[in-house]
Amino acid sequence: MEGVKEVHLQRLTVSQKEQLKVEERVSQILSVLTDVSPHTKSLMLELWNDKHIEFLMAGLRQLGPSYCVLDANRPWLCYWILHSAALLGEYVDAELEQRAIDFISRCQDVDGGYGGGPGQMPHLATTYAAVNSLITLGGISALSSINREKMHMFLMRMKDPSGGFRMHEAGEMDVRACYTAISVASILSILSHELVENVGSYISSCQTYEGGIAGEPDSEAHGGYTFCGLATLILINEVDCLDLPQLLDWVVFRQGEIEGGFQGRANKLVDGCYSFWQGGALALLQKISLLIDKQLKMSFLGSTRQSSESTFITDLNLSKEEKDTGFSFLDGVAESGPLFDPFALQHYILLCSQVLEGGFKDKPGKHRDYYHTCYCLSGLSVCQHSESKAVGGSPKPTSVLGPFSNLLEPIHPLFNVILDRYYEAHDFFSRM
Repeated sequence: MEGVKEVHLQRLTVSQKEQLKVEERVSQILSVLTDVSPHTKSLMLELWNDKHIEFLMAGLRQLGPSYCVLDANRPWLCYWILHSAALLGEYVDAELEQRAIDFISRCQDVDGGYGGGPGQMPHLATTYAAVNSLITLGGISALSSINREKMHMFLMRMKDPSGGFRMHEAGEMDVRACYTAISVASILSILSHELVENVGSYISSCQTYEGGIAGEPDSEAHGGYTFCGLATLILINEVDCLDLPQLLDWVVFRQGEIEGGFQGRANKLVDGCYSFWQGGALALLQKISLLIDKQLKMSFLGSTRQSSESTFITDLNLSKEEKDTGFSFLDGVAESGPLFDPFALQHYILLCSQVLEGGFKDKPGKHRDYYHTCYCLSGLSVCQHSESKAVGGSPKPTSVLGPFSNLLEPIHPLFNVILDRYYEAHDFFSRM
């Protein structure tokens, strides 16, 4: 029997062997909850807020020399840290807030958009991070620092005739660029017909035979791109151009049966960051479950999808208010319960990704960083509010794993910013 097992292991691929190791390690960690008292279990599932805030604030003030490799991603570091702190209910003091605003303002290009640092070329990814950072900081000083007119000009320069966007001048074109461009335009209330034109057809061409969305046509479906594509199409009222039942089928099967966390692609290892990218995509799908049901019924009847008859429609003659899908999306009521197991995911985040010294990591055996801290906490917020019918509604105590003090701030699921700060920004920019 041992010989048969040895032969079997020898035939496994490197990925399969790594998967078995991860499953074994996660199982060992999760097994510590077996046969312990409710009080002990609650302590073991506690979110170590103070340690996380200490880790975040230290990074915002001063990063170590190892972070020099992220010199072109400095607005991202601001966003990951500021958003993580905001999720925990922590906001920076006035002095640090002004320093952050001043720094991000120095990243703003004279012709629009934000670069990865002062003097660097504007890039859609760092533009998204900079805008979300300023919205998270909130207040007139932060919000008024964004040059919306030049921003629209920059976004139009990145627009490709195919409908997609390029990340920077002469740069790569992918679904990530579409999301960052449309997200920024929507949240700043500068979304226009010219920006939206043909975006839906480009993103739908990236949906693969698996059901998920790839970064570009004819590539592999990926969790990050799936969230980006889905959120973009909701923001421009063209989500019905996707095969939503097939997309849902792909995303739900990315949650590990043993780990409880999500993988980013088929046959890949679990990663804490996909707590948001995949969990967030399922939160969006939960809100449009009636449209998914409608597509299923139409497929059974042999009909083709007709976006003109869908709940989310494209109408280029809509008024400014009617086109503000990011705002109106919050009014919708979730017609279904969670489309994933939020408790299994909370177990993975709290026990396998949380670092007791502060911060979060990809998986057991990895090191903490600000990227995984941001998206693990974002995913944890999604879990905790997944049973609420309305975005921002008070969650049931039973929806929060561990002590109720673990409860995080709710987010706007399309933009991944704190809901209160989104409302402030919406009120500020919609008046302009």
